[in-house]
Amino acid sequence: MSQNIALKLARPNILKLKPYSSAREEFTGNEAIFLDANESPFNKPWNRYPDPFQQRLRQRIADMKGVKRENIILGNGSDETIDMLFRTFCEPAKDQVISVNPTYGMYKVSAGINGVEYKAVTLNPDFSLPVDEILSLVSTTTKLLFLCSPNNPTGNCFADEEMIRLLNGFPCLVVVDEAYVDFSTGGSWVKKLDQYPNLVVLQTLSKAWGLAAIRLGMAFASIEIIDLMMKVKPPYNVNTLTQEKAYQALSDPAVVNKRISTIIAERDRLRNSLKELPVVQKVFDADANFFLVKVENPDEMYEYLVKRGVIVRNRSKEALCEGCLRITVGSDGQNNYLLQAIKQYPATENDITLKQSWEKVSDWLVTPERKAVRHRKTKETDIRVEINLDGNSKADIQTGLGFFDHMLDQISRHSGCDLSVKVNGDLHIDEHHTLEDTSIALGEVFAESLGDKKGIERYGFALPMDDCAALVLLDFGGRPELVWKAKFKREKVGELPTEMFEHIFKSFAIGARCNLYIKAKGENEHHKIEAIFKALARAIRMAVKREAGADTLPSTKGLL
Repeated sequence: MSQNIALKLARPNILKLKPYSSAREEFTGNEAIFLDANESPFNKPWNRYPDPFQQRLRQRIADMKGVKRENIILGNGSDETIDMLFRTFCEPAKDQVISVNPTYGMYKVSAGINGVEYKAVTLNPDFSLPVDEILSLVSTTTKLLFLCSPNNPTGNCFADEEMIRLLNGFPCLVVVDEAYVDFSTGGSWVKKLDQYPNLVVLQTLSKAWGLAAIRLGMAFASIEIIDLMMKVKPPYNVNTLTQEKAYQALSDPAVVNKRISTIIAERDRLRNSLKELPVVQKVFDADANFFLVKVENPDEMYEYLVKRGVIVRNRSKEALCEGCLRITVGSDGQNNYLLQAIKQYPATENDITLKQSWEKVSDWLVTPERKAVRHRKTKETDIRVEINLDGNSKADIQTGLGFFDHMLDQISRHSGCDLSVKVNGDLHIDEHHTLEDTSIALGEVFAESLGDKKGIERYGFALPMDDCAALVLLDFGGRPELVWKAKFKREKVGELPTEMFEHIFKSFAIGARCNLYIKAKGENEHHKIEAIFKALARAIRMAVKREAGADTLPSTKGLL
């Protein structure tokens, strides 16, 4: 199929359109006095418009996906990229698009908004694609074919051979929505863009990445298709906060991969457990983080679960989904609560077991993970720090400085957190950059893992060790400050210059956005600094402690 398919299918007015040129397109440097975009000079950095083309973020995505940056366009969620496709290729009241039924409802809604005819073919009873019937609907006004794979709500991936037949036989654009592909054993079609010039792939950070709140959708296609869509998109469609949060999240996919593995394991466990319940007629296979469950009275079961604090999706009115509820896989606690509720169906309002379990529903709901990863890379250092505040004192410290490793190990062992620190620094020059950058990154993972800080104690206090007295007062209140009252007689302890100790804790306070008051006395310099690190760890242990079920902010101001 010709690479020029994009030009053949595009709306004539889009081909002629000269897109809006923003101030940030005409000058792309960073070091300047910006008087070109009518922005306020105050409230930095939020006074500046975001990068209209998200170059830095798109490059990170390109590196991950193995494509060129020019093959990517980003949107305010996948819904915006869907709308861009309609506005780029479909003329209102003239063109048509094709999809299947049941599937994601936004394709039909977008068609209606844009005044484009929408035709849908019902899937085969086994949820496979009726390829011949789809191809029979193609006309001279057909522009797009939408396929969600894994499909929502059926949860299945469409077979490669079916997709290839459509890509080869469909004379228009084939849009493959891969919102749930991370939960599938099948590969992404992004890798096949070069083979099919009419292929467009949609992905999102909302599902597997757990970032639905930031609204970031991605479309991958040939450069010709992307260039046309770039004409249509609003100039600043992805805000700076979204770009920064997405870039940060994408810096360490290993964390997300662990979560995906957990969700898949829970999906399989939940499906197998539901199969054993008499009220359940069928549990469907799934390649997503959800699946369909067929029950005898879906409306009644839905209302029953709502009354017990569990919200699923009633899909029983959809084609091929008669009698089905769609269940999203939750945490192990949420899934256990769901199973208990369904096991007791049908229960009356006065059923004592359900009543008690509902009163304790917070015991079943997931407690937010307090984990964070920070990858800090400069010209002098390459640092990766990973923390789990609710861990088991597991430590893996490799900074290249033995005594510093020993001190950071104390933080893990005495605070109770799991801590991994891997550093590649310019120790051939001196210790300064390794100590400073590691301390900043360590503070930053504490700040990020604390999240909104609801329910924590906030303050920490600690005292002595051996012949030394070390006092560390800690406040995770959000204002970085260090008061340092400790002096050392020796030039070094281990490989660490004692002049750097104050700087280490100052850097940590800045990264963690915390107040630190540190005071130490003693004769043995090794014991003195070790006492400070242990006291800090015990203070952290107290400050990050979270009361079960607590959801209040430890501040009279209402913010931290």
